[in-house]
Amino acid sequence: METELKIGRYANILMDRWFKRTFGREQAKRLMQLFLQTLIPDREIAEISYEAQEHVNASDADGKDIRLDVQCRDSNGNLFIVEVQLLPQDTFYERAVYNSALVIQEQVPSGARDWDFAPVYFIGVLNFSLHKDTDQVLFRYRLREDTTLDSMTDRIQYLFLEVPNCSKALTNDAQPLDNLCYALGNIAELEDRPPQMEGELFDLLFNSAEIRNFAPRERNEYISEMETERDRINQLAYAEKKGMEKGMERERQSTISRLLAYGMLPEEIAKALNVTLEEISAAQ
Repeated sequence: METELKIGRYANILMDRWFKRTFGREQAKRLMQLFLQTLIPDREIAEISYEAQEHVNASDADGKDIRLDVQCRDSNGNLFIVEVQLLPQDTFYERAVYNSALVIQEQVPSGARDWDFAPVYFIGVLNFSLHKDTDQVLFRYRLREDTTLDSMTDRIQYLFLEVPNCSKALTNDAQPLDNLCYALGNIAELEDRPPQMEGELFDLLFNSAEIRNFAPRERNEYISEMETERDRINQLAYAEKKGMEKGMERERQSTISRLLAYGMLPEEIAKALNVTLEEISAAQ
């Protein structure tokens, strides 16, 4: 069955371009500040400014450069890298380390020996779970000694927000991050904002994602992109269906061959498997 195109009130903001529109433009600075503060409540996130997303690895002859989804710096000098990942990726941790290392490297001038660089926070917004069977949505990693847990440095931290884990969202037990994850993952399916999502963060998030607030060109481009995504999903579903059908046919033929080898008569096999004598003949 083909997936139908449904454009609701709000955009799917976990898709790469629309995530950047929601969090990575000048009009979104206050939203981004509140988003970061919700993820890192122990660190006051002062006013932020956006930085270039292009990073060139001068030491890599193969040109493993990166373009980050959103990068910004607060007025205290802390750097925040935000990457959204819509589809499962087994090597996302390694990607996080590589990207953050390149950003750190760019901060240290060639020949410098004091290795002074601004604290870097890598934030991965994941539309899949790296940790199964848990309702924990935020996982935070730092460089620490295994036994004593002494900190090696707090200048590099990794935070992974696993959106599908928000099973407590919209309940009495929900924390702001639970409801935030629910909004990020389900906003395109909502026609009204849930009453549990109160406050400036959600005011700005829903206002930014509302399609009627898009410029006409943005609205048309969003619809076009969703049409492309629908076609891709339908193509994948068709390929999966055909693959399953071929697999079932191969299994059926293998079963017929085994039963024939055991000495069963074609008529008995036809009755047992609900197949025709022609299919049995083809398997001989």
